Amino acid sequence: MNAAIAEFFAMGGYAFYVWSAYGLAVLVFVYNAWIPARRHGRLRRSIQSSKRMSGTPSRPVHRIDDESSP
Repeated sequence: MNAAIAEFFAMGGYAFYVWSAYGLAVLVFVYNAWIPARRHGRLRRSIQSSKRMSGTPSRPVHRIDDESSP
């Protein structure tokens, strides 16, 4: 059993290439999830800050409700 697991992780001699490709793919996936979340947080803080500066109330705006009312 241990030999089979060791052979699996050795990947037939291509372990460095295979595992580095997996690692790079994971880094790209994490980066692609993290960047939009960070931008969203910055934009949200910027909007809240500008609302505080202008004195408008910070209630949520529902565009669907605004468009459906005559």
